[in-house]
Amino acid sequence: MDRPAAVSAFNLALETEKPAFEEFFIARLLGLEFDYPDGQCIVSFELKDFMFNPQGSLHGGIIATVMDISMGHLLNHVQGPGSTLEMKTQYVKAARQGKLQCRGEFTRRGRTISFLKSTMTDEQGDIIAFATATWLQLKK
Repeated sequence: MDRPAAVSAFNLALETEKPAFEEFFIARLLGLEFDYPDGQCIVSFELKDFMFNPQGSLHGGIIATVMDISMGHLLNHVQGPGSTLEMKTQYVKAARQGKLQCRGEFTRRGRTISFLKSTMTDEQGDIIAFATATWLQLKK
């Protein structure tokens, strides 16, 4: 593992995190970038080896976390904060290098319960994983 890069990412996250969407510690640690085009949330990040599992590819927990973030940030951006009620993640391909992108989208928007999906792709557009989730709208 590139220890200096991991320490640098951790220290940057500590110094710049805020308890807010897009600025919380995990988003800063993973170097997540956010965009909201056309009713979607796109979360992009560059793979770093401190994110890897012992087999040398992106850890499934990181994949699920970033997909969850893409859906939660979209819900917040469109309707306000929510909470994940359930999420199903399917892993398709190992990711070992480059920049990845998660695209969070609504499949059905409700006043209280919403259904969202997220797809993670690599730079070639190949699907790394996809997820579906049910979200509860929280009172503001």
